[in-house]
Amino acid sequence: MKQKHEKTQNPANASRGHPRVQGEGDYEAARHYRKDVEEFVESGKVDEAMRKAAPRNDEEARQMEKAEKAGKARSKGEDPALRKGNTKH
Repeated sequence: MKQKHEKTQNPANASRGHPRVQGEGDYEAARHYRKDVEEFVESGKVDEAMRKAAPRNDEEARQMEKAEKAGKARSKGEDPALRKGNTKH
């Protein structure tokens, strides 16, 4: 990411009825994130990042698989809204 986005916790906004902390559902942060992701994808650096993230050896691959299994063990499953054919986006 090239730059940090300014936080929305501006005291001037608070006096106009805007919340200082948005918390969950922070639409501004979501917009910034989407913009940053789009810029990264368009930069052509995805393949390079993917290669850098790949395991360097068999031991690292096993550790990554173990970590993935541990994360999935706590998962509540995939969001049904993400299934193909679902038009409610």
